Amino acid sequence: MTISKSVHGAGADIVVIHGWGMNSNVWQTLIPELSDSFRVTSIDLPGFGDSNDQQLADSVAVVCKQLLPALPESFHILGWSMGGLIATELSLTQPQRVLSLATVGSSPFFIEESSWPGIKASLMQQFYQQLDQDFGKTIERFMAVQAMGSPYAKALIKQVREWVFAKPMANPKSLLAGLKLLEETDFRTKLGEINQPFIRFYGRLDSLVPAAAINLIDELAPDSECEVFPHCAHMPFISQTHDFATRYRRFLSAV
Repeated sequence: MTISKSVHGAGADIVVIHGWGMNSNVWQTLIPELSDSFRVTSIDLPGFGDSNDQQLADSVAVVCKQLLPALPESFHILGWSMGGLIATELSLTQPQRVLSLATVGSSPFFIEESSWPGIKASLMQQFYQQLDQDFGKTIERFMAVQAMGSPYAKALIKQVREWVFAKPMANPKSLLAGLKLLEETDFRTKLGEINQPFIRFYGRLDSLVPAAAINLIDELAPDSECEVFPHCAHMPFISQTHDFATRYRRFLSAV
């Protein structure tokens, strides 16, 4: 299996992992902010973008096994949304290779429960149903949900849509597997086992990782750092790229 990837810059390695329905093009504005000091590897997950001839597993452990041969020997990792779950699994299972963990717009458990804020189960079911009918429109709707609440919502959706659809569409089986991965992965009892330097980035207006979840995650990972962008939703690394890169570089300089 060959994972599609692109490499920019030189220096210590950073690997960036995109979220559900997306591809590595979402990092287009962030990579130039980092590649003057780091070597940044952006990958298309199996089933997405230029890796769409492959199949995403519905288990983070199996996805990580698929990715490892394509990754540098040692690296910092930044995972967005579903990519944050994959980055977390890599940090837990490959401590000798992962130098630091950063997640953005991600949660150790994405689904709402009585005592846990998250994505409503009814919304997940809508995505499952819509995938059967028109997965292209499903991805577009997911983009709209990700930008919801942001003052830049329309511009964000337009820009991300152009980037994502510039590459091949994700294949339907991988989209389905990704929904299952989002629905079933639960790292709440494992966050405290992360030994690498760990930073979490959030948008205060994010509807997929509600602000109410941030304090709960703080308690699960008391040794981690937390950065919140008050005027951003699910994509602060796009809507406030320079500020995001500045905060991330500050974290990396202390690792």
